[in-house]
Amino acid sequence: MSEKNHILRPGPRQAQRPDPKMTCFAAVPRGAEEIAAHELEQLGVGEVAAGRGGVAFTCNREGLYRANLWLRTASRVLVQLALFPCSSPEELYAGVHAIPWQELITPAMTLAVDCSLRDSALTHSGFVALKTKDAVVDRIREACGSRPSVDTAAPDVRINVHLSKNVCTVSLDSSGDALDRRGYRLERNEAPMRETLAAAVVALTGWDGSIPLADPMCGSGTIPVEAALLAARVPPGLKRSFGFERWQDFDERVWKRLLREAESGMQRLPLGLITGYDRDSRALALAARNAALAGFEGQVHFFHAALEEFRPEGDKGVVIINPPYGKRLGDEDELRELYCQIGDVLKKRCRGWTGFILTGNLELAKYIGLKASRRYVLFNGPIECRLLKYELY
Repeated sequence: MSEKNHILRPGPRQAQRPDPKMTCFAAVPRGAEEIAAHELEQLGVGEVAAGRGGVAFTCNREGLYRANLWLRTASRVLVQLALFPCSSPEELYAGVHAIPWQELITPAMTLAVDCSLRDSALTHSGFVALKTKDAVVDRIREACGSRPSVDTAAPDVRINVHLSKNVCTVSLDSSGDALDRRGYRLERNEAPMRETLAAAVVALTGWDGSIPLADPMCGSGTIPVEAALLAARVPPGLKRSFGFERWQDFDERVWKRLLREAESGMQRLPLGLITGYDRDSRALALAARNAALAGFEGQVHFFHAALEEFRPEGDKGVVIINPPYGKRLGDEDELRELYCQIGDVLKKRCRGWTGFILTGNLELAKYIGLKASRRYVLFNGPIECRLLKYELY
């Protein structure tokens, strides 16, 4: 094997083939890397190392399936095939062509190439993706006599090329659709929070399902549903399919066993544990439908109420609010009054509870009028946010 290509790959479908050790990377929203690293450690994979934008780890086939099924904060899981220096089209083609693609993709399968570039001599992602595709199909044609087709919408195999500082990493995307696509949210309201970000917010609160959780501005219910998945021990990937299911070496027996194990550990939520409130009746209808699709009909409850009417039940609990930031929805001047109102509700109605506000506008956060005891940095897409923690006495 060339020193330029360090290949770790799944093999063809053979009953006696050893289970390979794979080098993987879980892509994660910025700010949630340590949470995802902890998730992976809990899943029992090896050599977990959090970095900017994701977590590197090693695992076998079962570990890969388990990571896709259970990771709440990761957006996708990539399996590294090769790593090589690349500062020209010729080096790119040679490095990709050296991978034995005929062991991974048959001519009857379809493929697509995703590409990301940073600080490299090659600067056009479309060109890099096309050159990669050419090298892949040429290698398969040479070995098999015919070549696979490209399907960018729903390929059997999705190839990921990451070029950073003239080093190329070629990976297989084991997730397929991004992991935030849980399968329970069919429609999205104007400025939706991604499921992975909602899961990260819930994780940072430290909430474990032992005390109530309320969201007074729940919109389409993403935070309550993600909290419900956590408390009920439901894997977020239970109601969707994954890219690895179309791979040559997919082990259906292992996958079905993991699904059975997951289903046997799920539990029903106690009445009143998780509640959501909103003044928008259309958003509430979406929230109720999303919760039902996630399996929580009659377990997560939603109420039509304006923020000033919100009054949580119980002596203690966690309240999470994700108000508009003034970046996409609402005018900043109008939002000052809302943030003042949030502060009043927390002070007067939530004594004994712990409050968490996620905002991408720290100027507006000043109008809450409370001193945050902790601040966590998270990114909502490109927007740098703070999750502010308030102890409410």
